[in-house]
Amino acid sequence: MESLLHKDECKNEAQIIDSLGQRIPQVVGELVASCQREGCFAHVSPVPIPSREAVVQILLQARRILFPGYFNQTRIDPVNLPYYLGQEATALYQDLSTQIAWAIRHDCYRYDQACTLCEERGQEISLQFLAALPGLRTVLATDVRAAYEGDPAAGSHDEIIFSYPGLFAITVYRLAHVLYELKVPLLPRIMSEYAHGQTGIDIHPGAEIGESFFIDHGTGVVIGQTAVIGSRVRLYQGVTLGALSLPRQATEVLRTAKRHPTIEDEVTIYSGATILGGDTVVGARSTIGGNVWLTESVPPDTKVFIKKPELIYLDRK
Repeated sequence: MESLLHKDECKNEAQIIDSLGQRIPQVVGELVASCQREGCFAHVSPVPIPSREAVVQILLQARRILFPGYFNQTRIDPVNLPYYLGQEATALYQDLSTQIAWAIRHDCYRYDQACTLCEERGQEISLQFLAALPGLRTVLATDVRAAYEGDPAAGSHDEIIFSYPGLFAITVYRLAHVLYELKVPLLPRIMSEYAHGQTGIDIHPGAEIGESFFIDHGTGVVIGQTAVIGSRVRLYQGVTLGALSLPRQATEVLRTAKRHPTIEDEVTIYSGATILGGDTVVGARSTIGGNVWLTESVPPDTKVFIKKPELIYLDRK
């Protein structure tokens, strides 16, 4: 008798599950309708959109070329170096050409633009990107040396290349900036936001940053789109180079205006400092102390600190 009851329960449960499953087509129909609703976002198109996963792999490919021998699984020696770089460069060229072409074609379709020969442009821009890599290697070498010279905790240049989040964020920024300057849509921000997620360091690919740039620790650093940073600049964690708050109606007008500060050569900015505004210039060789809030320019060779707070000591008894 008990086994019959169990069978009835199982039968009832199966019928309920079946009836629930029959409701899926209705839900799918509602999902389809929502994709066609104005104000909702969907990429339903005969042309592909760039792949975030592919763009991340392109970043890692480029890093293997910039730092050969560090991030690949095979040993590299002087004999096989040309073969290794040839393979990596060819694969990068092909993969990047595809993603650039998809990004350009996506914009053409979405914004009803005239045909710009996206496949050909993808290959041309990809080749220009590859041609920029030797110069990027030289600049990144100055960034590595700046980290080593600026951080007594650094055991070696290898340690910095392998493990410093600041160098990873700077490497991604410098790669993304090349594509940004070449007017490639979507890809530069995908790259920079990947680095942001990995390191907590947010550098817009449109920023202009000189050589020997060092971000110490790094978590919480924000560098806005129109920021300009000179050479031999050092930032600590939590530094913001941002824009002043704007009324909503002014956003479009100022979208291409300079909204973020200029930091001249050999400036040090300590943790938690916030520097805002497109007209704000921090002069060369200046030092900005921790937690400073700055919205006006600072002359060269100036130190800016917050007045020492009063400390209160209480007897724990």
